[in-house]
Amino acid sequence: MYKDSTTVQKRKSSYSPSRMDPDQPSTSSTTTPPQPPPTPFKTSPFQNWGTRHTLTILGFLGFASSYSMRVNLSIAIVTMVNTSHDHGHSHNSSSLACPNLIPNRTEEEIATNLLISSNSKHPKFPWTAHEQGIILGSFFYGYVATQVPGGMLANRIGGKWVFGIGMLITAVFSLVTPWAANTGLEYLVAVRIIQGLGEGVTNPSMHALLAQWVPPLERSMLGAFVYAGSQIGTVVALPVSGWLLGNEDGTILTSGWPSVFYVFGLLGIVWFILWCAFIHDSPGVHPSISQEELHYITSSIGSSSRRTIKPPTPWRKLLTSGPVIAILVAQTGHGWGLYTLLTELPTFMDDVLHFDIKQNAYLSALPYFLMWIVSVVSSIYADKLRARGVGTGFVRKMFNTIAHWIPGILLILASYSACDRSLTVILITLAISINGAAWASFTVNHIDLSPNHAAVMMGITNGFANLCGIGAPYVAGLIINEGSSISRWRLIFFIAAIVYFIDNIVYVCLASGETQSWDSDHRDKVFTSPDRVIVCDPALLEDEEEDDRSPLLVP
Repeated sequence: MYKDSTTVQKRKSSYSPSRMDPDQPSTSSTTTPPQPPPTPFKTSPFQNWGTRHTLTILGFLGFASSYSMRVNLSIAIVTMVNTSHDHGHSHNSSSLACPNLIPNRTEEEIATNLLISSNSKHPKFPWTAHEQGIILGSFFYGYVATQVPGGMLANRIGGKWVFGIGMLITAVFSLVTPWAANTGLEYLVAVRIIQGLGEGVTNPSMHALLAQWVPPLERSMLGAFVYAGSQIGTVVALPVSGWLLGNEDGTILTSGWPSVFYVFGLLGIVWFILWCAFIHDSPGVHPSISQEELHYITSSIGSSSRRTIKPPTPWRKLLTSGPVIAILVAQTGHGWGLYTLLTELPTFMDDVLHFDIKQNAYLSALPYFLMWIVSVVSSIYADKLRARGVGTGFVRKMFNTIAHWIPGILLILASYSACDRSLTVILITLAISINGAAWASFTVNHIDLSPNHAAVMMGITNGFANLCGIGAPYVAGLIINEGSSISRWRLIFFIAAIVYFIDNIVYVCLASGETQSWDSDHRDKVFTSPDRVIVCDPALLEDEEEDDRSPLLVP
């Protein structure tokens, strides 16, 4: 049955003051003490620190922890491999790329390196370059599998526990990694797949949280800040891992390649405890949010953060939407370039530029620190442009062009300068750094198109994008399996550059910054759940703002 108009008027008059214009008198029939109008809440993202900023900081640290556990193997594998068994790392100098860059070592340094290599506390493994590519890519088999389920689960129960439990699984299995590596290659691959299953829910569940918490004009800034944790995680993980790998005299937690997995796994568990203590799924259920902040968020976002039941996903319209396809293509192209460099850069620094493990770690981390700076600056500037009236779609396309075409050109140049150590490092550093502008483009574009379905959309597009986490290291491993020559690395860089150019053409042609009609199609329909009928009749709510319409729940 349906509620009559009298019941509807009662429902409408019972809205809390935080959901009403403070300058309008309440129409409630119940007598409540007069409430003074709330103090205007400043709209600058970091003024009037509130609970949404706590979410932003812990989300940032969560992604930092996530990426540190994802990329630490990329640097650790350099010392885990017994190079005499790896064709790509042969000791025959005639097969080495850029032999002029091989440092002249003293007899003492050579003896020290041989001693470290034979240290029984930290065994080495006879993995070929092809097997290393399989190991590095195995994480993404699990990561891709839980993208869409993670988004759907976050829509149903909220993002807090989906994100948190996923991270906990990754942290626990990081602690298991040394045992798995020592037991056998297949065990290590299985552990990495399970870690991927845990991390696969992080992006879609965070999108669900951001859609509830972040006002539109703060979306680029706070959204990019959260996801920039991935760069900081890389920045921290690579040099810290390098230090641990180069330290052979410490404890089990401070020396050798096993310590890399123990340290970051324990940090992930500490983060999980903080996340459970301070984070809630939406402003409406947060026990200590101020009325001013609650009013500011809900008046900016509308009632989507207060809906009891999420609308059904319009699968056909979503999957055939041009703007969604644009995000999918751009994010997939971004993923190919990102994972080509993220997983293979330490190997390139070792094989071609011949840096030692500590230099390798620091130089591999530097581009991601600069990428973080670029991502934050780009997101701030993107929000300023939108606040001045520049179209959201134009802003997203502009930053995607910067993020992909400029790095594509720089990678091509780097492929021809490989034996010029300084120039190559500068070009690769700039390419990765400028890539950070993507955090003001497709990364938050899902929420522009559909706040209600952003989590599911992120699951779909991020799932496809992270197939590149399997494909990029696998292809690179195949290319350099018989030797790490300049021409082979040039091919790897050219493939990444071509992908960057193609994906941006598609994005510029199809992307949009407008909320799509299918985001709110459910408001004009009646749909049911097992124990209730949900009535969405715009005629009954004609004096409410479009974005503040919520379903009437009838037992």
